[in-house]
Amino acid sequence: MNVHDTDSPPNPFFLYGTAWKEDQTARLTELALQAGFRGIDTANQRKHYFEAAVGEGLKAACESLNLSRESLWLQSKFTHIGGQDHRLPYDKQSPLYEQVMSSFESSLHHLYTDYLDSYVLHGPSLRHGLADEDWQAWEAMEDLYDQGKVKALGVSNVSAAQLHLLLDRCRTAPQYVQNRCYARLGWDQEVRQICTTHGITYQGFSLLTANREVWESKPLAQLAQLHQCTPAEIIFSFALAVNMLPLTGTSSLEHMNHDLRSRQDLLSQQQVEFIEQIYS
Repeated sequence: MNVHDTDSPPNPFFLYGTAWKEDQTARLTELALQAGFRGIDTANQRKHYFEAAVGEGLKAACESLNLSRESLWLQSKFTHIGGQDHRLPYDKQSPLYEQVMSSFESSLHHLYTDYLDSYVLHGPSLRHGLADEDWQAWEAMEDLYDQGKVKALGVSNVSAAQLHLLLDRCRTAPQYVQNRCYARLGWDQEVRQICTTHGITYQGFSLLTANREVWESKPLAQLAQLHQCTPAEIIFSFALAVNMLPLTGTSSLEHMNHDLRSRQDLLSQQQVEFIEQIYS
């Protein structure tokens, strides 16, 4: 297992997630970059993402804002056939290795780039354990990493047990784990602990939509009033304080601006512990 720390790109402050935007994808991607986001998360999975439109938004923003490719952090994903619809970015009859390579090259074309900062396995093909298909996909991703076409690898929608399996056997360790993060499940504490132990950056998504009962609660409203910010900023500031890299997919410029005001040092340690243990 190897990790090229010296080759790792710096983590962005915040990720803008592009899922479920459909015909608004290009506009919202451009808007997010105009608001100040520099980390963009997408996937070559037409079922939930419109990656080609993400690229159009990137291109427009780079031209209008005079942004260089090096100033951006781009992450896409390889999605197994079980997570796709009929609009596949590869030939489903081809070997897994070729599926990964085809999907990856398609992502580069979509995003007007010749490399990705992070390439993520978009979830294991099984609910428990790792299938041979997962290992074949990961080995192909490792080759992309070795070739310098990808600066870091990641895995999403993964359990603690699956992450342990991957770390025990892989040649190149994931540098990112992206999971839906539920407060009622301890904010994915077990997976986050593994990430801390192995120097992996944890990306938390659905921090608001999966935890509406938290960020709309009276204690969060009181904290927001105390810090003169929004409850969403409290949640994202909490995430930053516990070393998460948060994602937001808001379609509101006002909310984008509010979210980007979140900061690691906003909350006291006592307030962080209160939010972390809110369901314990």
